[in-house]
Amino acid sequence: MLRFEVSVEDLLRSRFALSPAMDLCFLLRSLAGRDPVLPRAWAARLLPAFERLRRETELNAVLALHSPQGGPNFVAPPPRGLQQTWADDLAMIRATPLEAARHEFATTVTGAPARDARVRAVLDSPDAVSRVAEAMDRAWRELLAPDWPQLRAICERDVVHRVGVIGEHGWATTIESLHPSIAWQAGGIGIGHFPEVGTVRLVGDGLLLIPSVFVRNIAAHTEDPWPRTLIYRARGTAALWGEQEDVPRPDALTALVGRSRARLLLALDAPASTSHLARSLAMAPGAVGDHLAILRSSGLLVRARSGRSVLYRRTPLGEALVAGSG
Repeated sequence: MLRFEVSVEDLLRSRFALSPAMDLCFLLRSLAGRDPVLPRAWAARLLPAFERLRRETELNAVLALHSPQGGPNFVAPPPRGLQQTWADDLAMIRATPLEAARHEFATTVTGAPARDARVRAVLDSPDAVSRVAEAMDRAWRELLAPDWPQLRAICERDVVHRVGVIGEHGWATTIESLHPSIAWQAGGIGIGHFPEVGTVRLVGDGLLLIPSVFVRNIAAHTEDPWPRTLIYRARGTAALWGEQEDVPRPDALTALVGRSRARLLLALDAPASTSHLARSLAMAPGAVGDHLAILRSSGLLVRARSGRSVLYRRTPLGEALVAGSG
């Protein structure tokens, strides 16, 4: 079991962030068959481009950096917050000093990849960092960028939900809701069935929480330069992947209110804005706004301003309608 020791000061400093670079690394590992989390349809759509990139770019060198336990820090730098973009990550990757990158190469590249002549030519070159960065940028643009607005919206909605849980139930309930193996235990967070074993002290720096659609269960960073971090599966991932056993069956609800409005009602298990709903469900913002207005006028939704956003949530009548459709 891995255990984080957490003080009151740590909770005050804990925060959420998004990491495009980390999600790209998870996606590449999945496509390479090392940690398959993608559903068959997504894998079939992305694999041809992935194999082409392995031939045309230095992507094999990027893949060689990833061991079963993880990969080097410089290809997935710690995110600063919820506004992190791929451009931010790429700039940090490109700014990595060559000697620091080579130190990580030496500790992560082992076995057959370390003996691959093409991989070694890249990693031993004086421009290794820029070549790795360019391969990752191509992979981002061709494999992940087209889907990122939808995936990012799912992660952003997850954060909105978690913040709401903190406000209503506190940090202990929020932390335990991240994964069934996580438990709040007398001043600490215990994670069962985890590859790492031991106790990690946060020493007043807080815990960084990152939702991801590509992580299988739960992952963690426990050493510098990352802050102490938990990466967990974002709510809404099951619906994205079409894992219908985790999603209410909307057949009766669809017959009553129509397919699009049924999707919106089901998606509003946590408050969300029009733009978040549009991106996460891949619907036109104008159409989403029209449907939300009708659902609101029917007494199924209410709305309230939160900062710069207007968030919609289900009314008790809307909750009852969704519950009755399961």
